[in-house]
Amino acid sequence: MTDTIDERARALALYVLETGATVRAAAERFGVSKSTVHKDLTERLVRSDRPLWLLVRTVLDRNKAERHLRGGEATRRRYESLRPAP
Repeated sequence: MTDTIDERARALALYVLETGATVRAAAERFGVSKSTVHKDLTERLVRSDRPLWLLVRTVLDRNKAERHLRGGEATRRRYESLRPAP
């Protein structure tokens, strides 16, 4: 079972590196929970492939730094769609 989990963690890491995907996007793509993706990329990968983990960490840190911008943009689009037309 550990091999399968390590393989999933590696596949998730490669996907995040190639696409710059968020944890949420990776979870949806692989059909697992956000918690599973986060645990795979932050705890399991560091034990099985530290160099890959270091690369993924940069993407995760960038996504975390930008999340307030994505959230603000999503809120703006939502409220624009609710505003009545002039």
